[in-house]
Amino acid sequence: MTAPRLLITSGEPAGIGIDICLQLANKACHAHIAVLADPDVMQQRAQQLGIQLTLHCLAKDELPPLHQQGHLCIIPLPVAAPVVAGKLDVKNAAYVVKMLDYAGKACIAQHYDAVVTAPVQKGIINDAGVAFSGHTEFFAELTNTQQVVMLLSTPQLNVALVTTHLPLRDISDAITPERLERVIRIVHHDFMHKFGLASPRILVCGLNPHAGEDGHLGREEIEVINPVLEKLRDEGMQLIGAEPADTLFTPQSLARGDVVLSMYHDQGLPVLKQQGFGEAVNITLGLPIIRTSVDHGTALSLAGTGKASGESLYCAIQSAISMVEVHKKNSLYT
Repeated sequence: MTAPRLLITSGEPAGIGIDICLQLANKACHAHIAVLADPDVMQQRAQQLGIQLTLHCLAKDELPPLHQQGHLCIIPLPVAAPVVAGKLDVKNAAYVVKMLDYAGKACIAQHYDAVVTAPVQKGIINDAGVAFSGHTEFFAELTNTQQVVMLLSTPQLNVALVTTHLPLRDISDAITPERLERVIRIVHHDFMHKFGLASPRILVCGLNPHAGEDGHLGREEIEVINPVLEKLRDEGMQLIGAEPADTLFTPQSLARGDVVLSMYHDQGLPVLKQQGFGEAVNITLGLPIIRTSVDHGTALSLAGTGKASGESLYCAIQSAISMVEVHKKNSLYT
């Protein structure tokens, strides 16, 4: 089996995306890796950080060789305005979007096996007049995918979300039987085909305290969540719950499952980030391509200081490699 081909988007050029991509030069990765970036910006930041490496600019349609420590392959994309670490410039917003577009289309065309994204600054992209709500939505639209699922993953815990960035008052209305069923099917499918689990065990949180306590603290479990779980159990899925979230996240409960399905963002992610912030990986399930990302933002105040950690990006790369290998292995038998 050939080593995976990965595209890394370097993200907002004024942020730490450049810094953590440069740190890859000193990491061992069994993959063909190319970074989308302006080579001059990369070279300037490397000098600023005192990082010793050799940059290789790839020619059009040239694929990178196997990653070698001390070296980094670049697919050159020019910025529109000079980059100063820590200082945003709206003129470079189009450069960031072009980077994402290139990466997504290269994976759709199967020139690359996966895309790994460094952080972007949503606000500056919107200030440039580009409607942009995030990587997840961008790649969903680019691939014509109706429903995607956000998964945060650490070596100890996987948490998928039914809803993501919604005000609390809107969450109950957003959890419809149709949405919940689609999300569970995506999680089940991708944990089989991208994580290599023959029969994934999904731990499902209730929405309300004590999972509604038989309707006394809310009826969403009775009227929406549990009927969907019963339907999918009849198809053979291993679904545990709906259970109270305050006890589901205990070590004994977590040992029963492979992934937790959380009803909303701050139900599951505080637990995961408290446990593994800095080594967590953001994975978009449901896409026809493999996409992983860091679990942090652009950290403008750290850009160019040498204080930014590239551990989350390295974890995201290792997750992408693992997912590509599982996907390729499964493809041999389909």
